[in-house]
Amino acid sequence: MNELLKLDNQLCFALYSANLALNQRYRELLAPLNITYPQYLVMLVLWEKDQLTVSEIGKKLFLESSTLTPLLKRLEAQHLLQRRRSNQDERQVLIHLTEQGKALQQHAEKIPEAVMCATECDLEQLIELKQSLNDLRDQLNQK
Repeated sequence: MNELLKLDNQLCFALYSANLALNQRYRELLAPLNITYPQYLVMLVLWEKDQLTVSEIGKKLFLESSTLTPLLKRLEAQHLLQRRRSNQDERQVLIHLTEQGKALQQHAEKIPEAVMCATECDLEQLIELKQSLNDLRDQLNQK
């Protein structure tokens, strides 16, 4: 058999299986907050900077608005954010955190540390790994 076609030699499988394990850890940590991992990513973006357009959030998360809109609707149904048409341009929808959405940030503050502990990596290793993955993503997006 061609060595290149072995599952254990595939970069994509290493990334996929690591992602599955990481998502399982996040699922456990996010359950008390009653949000999913993709919803958590949206909240991270909004905690960093509130009142963004759907397209601005999508750009940060590498998501199309058709994928993002259902996530935003579910977060709005949970009263964590509000979607409103922009007064300057009615084609744009602005996303605003509610007080409940802002308050959720405090409950999420221990998640990054818990994930870091679960990896059993030191901070330097994680920073290096994150940079390598960002570089890989950027290289693949250039093609």
